[in-house]
Amino acid sequence: FWRGSAPFVQRAMLVGVTQVGTLDQAKQFYDERAGVPRGTYGNVFCASMTSGLVYSLVTMPFETAKNLMAFQKPDARGALAYRATGQTILAVARSRGVLTLWNGFPPYYIRC
Repeated sequence: FWRGSAPFVQRAMLVGVTQVGTLDQAKQFYDERAGVPRGTYGNVFCASMTSGLVYSLVTMPFETAKNLMAFQKPDARGALAYRATGQTILAVARSRGVLTLWNGFPPYYIRC
């Protein structure tokens, strides 16, 4: 029942850190370096898209691990292939390739 809850909590913490940590920095960047004044729709849009991109890039491997852990079935001996978030991410990267961790990225980014 609780399979996948630890990666869900870890991912939720990363979501908060990346979204809160990057939104104001992006607003400042677009104001000072790109000439898009702070408080305008353009500034908010650009900063939100940038923050969403960082959020998506950082959290997608954890989302993949969460889903794999939550929906895995035990083998014939009753053992689970994925036991921890880090172990799941490394196992997927080694067996299927690193980019597999970002499968489905475009809809994930758009959803953010």
